[in-house]
Amino acid sequence: MASLMVFEASIAILCFILLCFFLFMNPHDNLLRNWPVLGMLPCLLVNSIFSVEILTSSNSTFTFKGPWYSGMDMLFTVDQANIHHIVSSNFSNYTKGPDFREVFDVLGDGILTADSELWKNLRKASKVMFSHQGFRRLLMSTTRRKINDGLIPLFNHLAEEGAVVDLQDVFVRFTFDTTLVMVTGSADPRSLCVEMPEADEFAKALNDVGEGVMYRHVKPKFLWKLQRWVGFGQEKKLSKADAILTRMCAQFISAKREEIISREHAHTANDEAADLLTSHMKLDATKYDLLNPSDGKFLRDTMLSFILAGRDATASALTWFFWLLSENPEVVTKIRQEINTNLIKIHGQERPSNYCYIECLNKLVYLRGALYESMRLYPHVPFERMTPGGWKQYGEKTHWNSSLGETGGFREEPSYKFFAFFGGPRSCLGKLLAMTLMKTAVVEILQNYDFQLVKGQTIEPATGPFPYILFDKHYNFFL
Repeated sequence: MASLMVFEASIAILCFILLCFFLFMNPHDNLLRNWPVLGMLPCLLVNSIFSVEILTSSNSTFTFKGPWYSGMDMLFTVDQANIHHIVSSNFSNYTKGPDFREVFDVLGDGILTADSELWKNLRKASKVMFSHQGFRRLLMSTTRRKINDGLIPLFNHLAEEGAVVDLQDVFVRFTFDTTLVMVTGSADPRSLCVEMPEADEFAKALNDVGEGVMYRHVKPKFLWKLQRWVGFGQEKKLSKADAILTRMCAQFISAKREEIISREHAHTANDEAADLLTSHMKLDATKYDLLNPSDGKFLRDTMLSFILAGRDATASALTWFFWLLSENPEVVTKIRQEINTNLIKIHGQERPSNYCYIECLNKLVYLRGALYESMRLYPHVPFERMTPGGWKQYGEKTHWNSSLGETGGFREEPSYKFFAFFGGPRSCLGKLLAMTLMKTAVVEILQNYDFQLVKGQTIEPATGPFPYILFDKHYNFFL
């Protein structure tokens, strides 16, 4: 065991020395150089800042060569014709593939990793559940309750104290709490509150899983597989996190089964019980050849996929949006004017019903365009991996440019041009739900608070709690 750890440490030190040498001797114009043995790995480790320039200089597509025998060769593209070919016109030729499932094995056979008939079954079932009115009511009631009981009290406290807050941390907690309630139907975990407690066991395990999977993308396959087999390093941490998530998902499943049985015995129906776990447990198995609602693993994999997708991606989108607002005060003014015109009072109500609230959110055209523009500039999921062809990266670095047409109406673009919610048959099922949650949070914050970015911070992309999620490194605000 000790010799293996020394071997791993030696490889890491050697790679670090070589990387420093390459970067010192060869500035950014050589970032695409294919080095002996290491390939383009030094480029991958530093190109989060220069990736747009690299793609531009490579005519929007380039082939990445990984270290020899590492299985890390990839194709990067932001070319719209290529994206349309991959995600739409030739969708069936580009699957997630076995390598993807191996890297993301902790997600099991959930919708994020599934292919072929299993994916079709999962998507068909999920589409019905996401469009159900009961689930949409749960979304609005959960979101507004979390804002009223968590976000507003916290912001009021911070404003009174004149304290600084990390909005990224706030939004991750906000989306974690709301997502967990909507997926499992459990009580609010209250990670977002005035006390701002340390992350609980479940949230920590999610972060550890994300970190472990991220390292699998920058380590040669043989190395992380060796670590997994021996049980040390990052793979040991990942294995423990996987066990925690499996155990806690089993607890959610057991509690939900008891709740369903209790209601059946009492002959009571709960119209609010439209959470995704309940819906999957009550799935009509005769309509889906490959889905078994009584299988604990099926329920566990489904829960994890939705929790991860709902927490990190939405939190990232809100994080970058508020940073862009701090840089564009004229946009804040326009959004507030639109809010005041449409949401100041509804039918004489200071706090409108969920139905009226959704109807009014749909009228906030400028806000929708601003959110879309933010996600275009800083896509919350900047990478998508497919096989064959390796990776696709999307997102264009340019100036703020509203998504509104000349007449003031919202200008829709094909999904292969605006890729924030993916496109083609795999387009995001939660798009409407994510937009509703984000608009609700933005409206409540802008109606009640002014915010100011703390000076002296360096705002730049950083890998978030889960791979492919674009967060930033520092994000402190005054309220």
